[in-house]
Amino acid sequence: MSLLKRIEQGQGGQPSEPAQAGEAPPASDSSRLSSLQARRVSAPSTAPQAGTYFDLKTRVQNKLLAELDPSMDITRTDEVRRTIQDLFEQILSEENIVLSRPERARLFEQIAAEILGFGPLQPLLEDESVTEIMVNGAKNIYIERKGKIHRVPVTFESNEHVMRIIDRIVAPLGRRIDESSPYVDARLPDGSRVNAVIPPISLVGPTLTIRKFSKNPITIEQLIQYGSISAEAIQFVKAAVEARLNVIISGGTGSGKTTLLNILSSFIPGDERIITIENAAELQLRQDHVVTLESRPPNIEGRGEITIRQLVINSLRMRPDRIIVGEIRDEAALDMLQAMNTGHDGSMTTCHSNSPRDTLSRLETMTMMAGMDLPVRAIREQVAAAIDLVVHQERIRDGSRKVVSVTEVSGMEGDVITMTEIFAFEQTGFENGQVIGRLRPTGLRPKFMDKIEAAGIHLPPTIFGVGERRRY
Repeated sequence: MSLLKRIEQGQGGQPSEPAQAGEAPPASDSSRLSSLQARRVSAPSTAPQAGTYFDLKTRVQNKLLAELDPSMDITRTDEVRRTIQDLFEQILSEENIVLSRPERARLFEQIAAEILGFGPLQPLLEDESVTEIMVNGAKNIYIERKGKIHRVPVTFESNEHVMRIIDRIVAPLGRRIDESSPYVDARLPDGSRVNAVIPPISLVGPTLTIRKFSKNPITIEQLIQYGSISAEAIQFVKAAVEARLNVIISGGTGSGKTTLLNILSSFIPGDERIITIENAAELQLRQDHVVTLESRPPNIEGRGEITIRQLVINSLRMRPDRIIVGEIRDEAALDMLQAMNTGHDGSMTTCHSNSPRDTLSRLETMTMMAGMDLPVRAIREQVAAAIDLVVHQERIRDGSRKVVSVTEVSGMEGDVITMTEIFAFEQTGFENGQVIGRLRPTGLRPKFMDKIEAAGIHLPPTIFGVGERRRY
């Protein structure tokens, strides 16, 4: 995307929307430049009184934009940043603006963030200790750090400023947000998940929620170190993935399902063809042979929507060895079950639920949403035959995220799906605000052990708590 387009989205006025089917083509670069220059002239009339920090920032920023070459490739961030730095110093010198070194650095970083990044959110996005950013209107910004929510002394200039940043996020993805479509799911270039809601749906102004993903993906060793899962459970789940068992990762919002799905997908052998299907591409698979599909919302005329269900159906024609769906939340559950039952073993997905048992109930309900007049028993038989393992995660009350149950779907007894818990989280105390406990084996072996052994994987009995004393 050219520098001019990025500036156009980030500076003044209403942000431009990506062209959709049936819309007029975008304005030419020269017309956009003219409108941008017109907004620069009018900016001081809406700015605070002269002498304020905001007025200084606006004047320097507008002059800097006038000096920049619109044809500059903004993707070459380091080069653009050096150019901005040189022009910034030149403008301060020409206008005889005297600032202390900290003030000068602060002003430059804020202007650079407006042009190259996401404005006031840029420092929070670069802070690796921040895991979630929540913008509730222009003046209320919260973050999550170590599982706890804190308010931060960061604000936007106005609700229009928040809207410019939201449009800067969604426009490159070909998505839009306006009064007719007041909410949108999107992602940042690094894969972080974004949800935006604007008035009239939101009564507090534009709201933005960003679920950040670590720049360096969390490793298995880190999960074990954090106490999120035990070494025995990881070894067992790894064997299940390699043996091509179908796995569902369940849990509540923010419980770490996508992170765990990334970890489990790393166990897939590198010689298999993997198709991933998501609403907004977030998975960070490390294999070479991966095809990533992303759903698409309808355009401004209400046409052109591509759903998760359509992508699941289409993926069956793409010769997949494994199908990984980022999340099942609607009638796509029926097609996912069909895929798992028709030779695409080793598929994985995530699902919101309160427990492993609730996971199967939700799958049953979502399958009914497909509109097929299927008897409940037939649906349950499909679920029991398709799903082998449910790995359930929870956000514990101390803010930590832990796997609390690893459960086998063992079959049917009458009209009831039977389940066998292989690992269960056992809490032994609560000290200094931290939950003390461990994911322990229940002593039961799953019925699908013959599939694991047929794949040439032999797990020691101690993994299931057999032949050793329980550790407390």
